[in-house]
Amino acid sequence: MSSAIRPRRSVLYMPGANARALDKARSLDADVLILDLEDAVAPDAKAQARSQVAAALREGGYGRRECVVRINALDTPWGRDDVQAIARAGADAVLLPKVQSAAELGALAQALDAAGAPAGLPLWAMAETPLGFLRLDAIACGHPRLAAIVVGTSDLVKDLHARHTPSRDETLLARSLAVMAARAHGLAVLDGVHLDLHDDAGLAAACRQGRDQGFDGKTLIHPKQIAAANAAFAPTEDELASARKRLDAWRAAQAAGQGVAVVDGALVENLHAEEAERVLALAAAIARA
Repeated sequence: MSSAIRPRRSVLYMPGANARALDKARSLDADVLILDLEDAVAPDAKAQARSQVAAALREGGYGRRECVVRINALDTPWGRDDVQAIARAGADAVLLPKVQSAAELGALAQALDAAGAPAGLPLWAMAETPLGFLRLDAIACGHPRLAAIVVGTSDLVKDLHARHTPSRDETLLARSLAVMAARAHGLAVLDGVHLDLHDDAGLAAACRQGRDQGFDGKTLIHPKQIAAANAAFAPTEDELASARKRLDAWRAAQAAGQGVAVVDGALVENLHAEEAERVLALAAAIARA
């Protein structure tokens, strides 16, 4: 199990038009970098951003960080050029914004293949529109190269005519649908951004909420948010101790021919053993990073 787990606690958007930011990202403690060619880049800077991101990827130096490029949608004036520029640049995955159908993922895969991208280059999909969330089950199983769902709460709140609230109740249903679809189809799932850079307490609360809801990590808009996400989405020492204890008891029960174990008065069944193994594997993967 441990070999299949990759930490994605902190997922930082980096504007592709900012060469200094692309360089600084090599030293940041983020698990994932989303090198952005879409929302973070003005139309007149699209070509510059595309060139800089491709060059940064080829130069490398990002170490264990997972580098994902968010391209512009294929039906925009920039999407096809984005694919051509980054197909062979060395990205770990390509993130498609505002996905509303599985067919869009198929079109992206075809475009990448035609541009000479590595076979099987993973696709990531952003869910950020009402229609996209309503179709998430079909999208999540719609292409074999899809590896992750990224929740975009800012665009969703706008489209819903809703308001951002500290509780995030306005996006609860959508976020739950994303987690459900991801878990049903074996994908990673990443929570939306926290927009207030001065609200450290709110950021920490949102990270805990996302972790409690089942997300693998949180998308971020500034390096100062990385530490909170890394802390919230990593197993605590108490969780690790409990996982080891439950797993040891379960294995002992299995060796004795028993179907269940009891730890501190609580029943431990196969499902608890599997979750304990997952938690321990995640901790081991974080330690190796």
